Amino acid sequence: MDKMKLLKQVIDDLKHLSSSLDELCSVLEGQEEQVDSTVLDFSIESESKKITLEDVRAVLADKSRLGFTKEIKAIITACGATKLSDVKPQDYPTLLKKAEGLGHE
Repeated sequence: MDKMKLLKQVIDDLKHLSSSLDELCSVLEGQEEQVDSTVLDFSIESESKKITLEDVRAVLADKSRLGFTKEIKAIITACGATKLSDVKPQDYPTLLKKAEGLGHE
């Protein structure tokens, strides 16, 4: 008789577990939609921010102080310019990304 009670208890526990897992799935599905919209908002915000010459100049100055002057000149040359002021504004994001990567390789 004790085995039957134990078996019934196991079955009841499994039913409770199943119910809890269903609730968890419902909650996680709701959070997933919320996270997706947050990521979308972030990407829209970052696309709308324009990178200025001053932004690029600040990063390059920091990297130059860290000893990456030759690498910075090579990046500027790769953008088709001889000095920073000659770099086209549409190339600022590429230049900035390459410069920020210096020292992380």
